[in-house]
Amino acid sequence: MVWDTIVAGAKRNRARIAVGIGPEYVDKTVTCAEHADASRFAEVTLVTGRRIETGLPQYVSSDPEAALIRLLKEGKVDGVVRGSLSASATLKNLKSEMGLQKIMRVSLLKTPAGRFFFFAPVGVDEGWTVEDRVELGVLGADLMRRFGIEPDIGVLSGGRLGDRGRSPRVDKSMDDAEEVARLLMEKGIKAKHAQILIEDAVNDHNYVLGPDGISGNLIFRSLCLVGGGDGYGAPLVGTDIVYVDTSRAGSGYEHAICMASALCKK
Repeated sequence: MVWDTIVAGAKRNRARIAVGIGPEYVDKTVTCAEHADASRFAEVTLVTGRRIETGLPQYVSSDPEAALIRLLKEGKVDGVVRGSLSASATLKNLKSEMGLQKIMRVSLLKTPAGRFFFFAPVGVDEGWTVEDRVELGVLGADLMRRFGIEPDIGVLSGGRLGDRGRSPRVDKSMDDAEEVARLLMEKGIKAKHAQILIEDAVNDHNYVLGPDGISGNLIFRSLCLVGGGDGYGAPLVGTDIVYVDTSRAGSGYEHAICMASALCKK
């Protein structure tokens, strides 16, 4: 249901989306971009450090991470997908060029069984305080509502309720998760402490919040890079800027291009 809604929005918008190509995964990036363009998800432009063989428009720059964000800032494209460019360099340019103080992303993931759920944090530097996770919960809920989905958030922690007393760190993790859930409920968002039971959370909730950025990144990698799940892109939240992050080691970028196009305002 959620993905059908996103695909319909992308085809309706057919937005101008720039996709970054780094020195690795060139063939995969080009193939996914060409397929997304042919599927009419978006009008795709490639941003690369060297000219490549493709029928798609391409912008060649000695600094493709900066060029990708510059195209967005100058209004030459409606949105961007990081693709296979460096994460740190691209995000650094995104913050400086677009005047952002903080980068927060929410990912759409799919389990091997085919169940979609939104997930955060996915960046190792995100979601380290109760306040950050509440903010991610609120902004992710806003993103979901743009697609007509009412959020139901499961807040993960470091243990089961019966684990209290085994470790001060586990106790604090559970206390924090309960506080995050309580604050989200006060803001009118359905939320519950899901304990450490991620296997239940992905079935009981449509949005899962990890305990912190490192745990979140490990959950993403375990599901999508080891466990046979898939990542459909991680849009920037809390801003009207359309930027969809990707994992260079993931299965491809077609889904992220589709997501970016669907998020563009036409």
